[in-house]
Amino acid sequence: MSAVFHQFYLSCLAHASYLVGDDEAGECAIVDPQRDVDVYLEAARERGLTIRWILETHLHADFVSGHLELARRTGATIAISHRAGAEYDHRALRDGDVIDIGDVSITAWETPGHTPESMCFVIAEGDAPPSRVLTGDTLFIGDVGRPDLAGGAGYTSEQMAALMFDSLRDRLATLPDDCEVFPGHGAGSACGRSMSSALSCSIGKQKANNWAFAEQSKDDFVAALTGGLDAPPAYFPHDVGWNRRGAPDLDEAVELLDVEAAAAQRRDGAVLLDVRAREAFGECHVAGAVWVGLDGQFASWCGAVVPMDVPIVVVAESDERAREAKLRLARVGLHDVRGWLDGVTAWRDAGQPTSSLTSVTVDDIEGSDELTVLDVRQTAEHHDGHVPGAVSLPLRGLAARLAEAPRGPLAVICESGYRSVIAASLLAAAGHDDLVNVLGGTAAWRNAGKQLEAETSLS
Repeated sequence: MSAVFHQFYLSCLAHASYLVGDDEAGECAIVDPQRDVDVYLEAARERGLTIRWILETHLHADFVSGHLELARRTGATIAISHRAGAEYDHRALRDGDVIDIGDVSITAWETPGHTPESMCFVIAEGDAPPSRVLTGDTLFIGDVGRPDLAGGAGYTSEQMAALMFDSLRDRLATLPDDCEVFPGHGAGSACGRSMSSALSCSIGKQKANNWAFAEQSKDDFVAALTGGLDAPPAYFPHDVGWNRRGAPDLDEAVELLDVEAAAAQRRDGAVLLDVRAREAFGECHVAGAVWVGLDGQFASWCGAVVPMDVPIVVVAESDERAREAKLRLARVGLHDVRGWLDGVTAWRDAGQPTSSLTSVTVDDIEGSDELTVLDVRQTAEHHDGHVPGAVSLPLRGLAARLAEAPRGPLAVICESGYRSVIAASLLAAAGHDDLVNVLGGTAAWRNAGKQLEAETSLS
């Protein structure tokens, strides 16, 4: 067998991309590349392959693709749906178009539903039946793509959900049961709601176990897919625009700023983005700084809480971490990083304002008559069970809804303690000065054997 197949997985964005090729032909295609493309160049070089094609399943909303940079560095042809309105040189794919790489064929199937231009790529070798299908954000393991990202294209969520119903039944369900599904995302992506952490599965198992293939009317499917959707992150439309136009090449260098320069950037409107460990942030941070830890799903949460049109100064503990932050910010279209500040010691010693964030345990908040518990998990998580009396205000839309947050004293809680610190930093920057973070989050409450209750929601 001469076929070559490899899955790349970027956990920060729960993003999967792919190399599909043929050893004997010495060529390959890269599907849905991440912004920083060296990983594909190295993989192709190690296998002795030339990258001839760059295929996009759709205009991604949750990350900025590296398709243009990869094309510039390899001379490969970019191929994307004719419905995408791409503004760069490309091959416009239509339903049934085939790209041959040696003995491997990649057939484009139009599968609208997540977006109007969504495509799946069906892979076969020689005369054999299809062995793999790259489903992008159409079909995940255990779920399907959200249908509410095509408003600018003139479609309602209900119209897109109806198209998804047809794409699943009329196209994907017709593949052989042993054909392996390889999606564009795993658990944690904002492009779906209940996707599995598994990164592949057979079509047959998906037809048996994925709710979207269950016996149901189109109306019931549409209602299920569109009901209870949290608002998508605010950066999604911006990234669609970058992916339609193509992003500039990456520049990973970042300038070290002294206190005076960092303060000047802040006066000019820059966000100070603290990427240090949450314990360090809690102990002391620049007053009004927004915290998003590099050790979590950093890029997607930055896209959700940092405005796309403001400059950024990164607060980090080393040049290496600052450069990592800049790279990961670029993956979601946050390009304007003005420099980095080396921790907060010099800032504090220069007399610049600092603050801290107190953390408490679940025992501290149990039965408290003074604290309002603010649950910043997703609506579905809140509905599944929350601390009694907790009010729901999901982090994903919090930046636009800060005025709806109850006044203090507030105890901010999520599932494990990552999102709650992000939310607490946003609230503090907006003037909430009477709040604490709940260590270990709802998981700690649950693990302590404490009772959860049904919904109480502002959303």
